[in-house]
Amino acid sequence: MSSEKGYGSWYFLGSVILLYIIVILIHPAYLNPSLQFFIGIIKRILPVFIVVFILMVLTNYFVTPRMLVKWLGKESGIKGWLIAIIGGILSSGPIYMWYPLLSQIKKQGGRDGLIATFLYNRAVKIPLMPLLIYYFGWIYAIVLTFVMIIFSVFQGLIVEKIVEVKK
Repeated sequence: MSSEKGYGSWYFLGSVILLYIIVILIHPAYLNPSLQFFIGIIKRILPVFIVVFILMVLTNYFVTPRMLVKWLGKESGIKGWLIAIIGGILSSGPIYMWYPLLSQIKKQGGRDGLIATFLYNRAVKIPLMPLLIYYFGWIYAIVLTFVMIIFSVFQGLIVEKIVEVKK
């Protein structure tokens, strides 16, 4: 099944290239505006992509699961909240891959509110930030990100209170 999915993306790429060749042959004047638009977008978002890539590499290299367990424990304080926020923002991959690690952190004394804050902040997608900025502007992107981060802490506190009542 995975090979079909892989071939599908190659078929799509081939069809786009074929479409560009047909456009060049039929009406070459249409090609230049399209390429100029593409190059303009790349110039605007490439620096942000480079920064995002560097941050993701550094995070994957320096942060281990054992460190997360230590930082998100019962006595973590403000540092724990900051780690949950930053960790959620920098985390990548499908969410279901994080559940076993977060379950392990919880079993080893991790706070429910910090885990909820981590999960909430996964909605802040750094790799998609260049597109958010491109379509909505810097101010909108900054305000939206700030609001999401603030409300992630409220969400974490609410989860902690509800879990305390249940226990």
